[in-house]
Amino acid sequence: MTPPEAITRLNDVLAHLWMIRQFLKHADEVQEDEEMLDVHRLLYDTIRAVEPAAQRGDSADFLRRLKGKIGKLRRSSEFFSREYKRVSSHTNFEMAALSFAGAVRRMEEIFAEVVTAPEAGDSP
Repeated sequence: MTPPEAITRLNDVLAHLWMIRQFLKHADEVQEDEEMLDVHRLLYDTIRAVEPAAQRGDSADFLRRLKGKIGKLRRSSEFFSREYKRVSSHTNFEMAALSFAGAVRRMEEIFAEVVTAPEAGDSP
């Protein structure tokens, strides 16, 4: 897949992450839990970090920035999946955990499929 195709697909995934972020930001159950608040802050920071590159149409910068966030997103998703029940066992939290984990997996799949041009000076 080309970088522009990857960005289109990644933006779909980021839209899902934004909705998880909105849910957590406004969930009363997490307002006193700093670790849970960090989840929605990471989602916000991740999405906003790629926004300037998207606006410039700089696919290389967009992909580089987002790929650099995958590890943090994975760890945050694992934390949330493991810990959400201590703040609420409501189905909304369970579905948010499943959606977050699925989004991270989809991002990893997209990155595995993207074909980028070799950098100047790289061997063919």
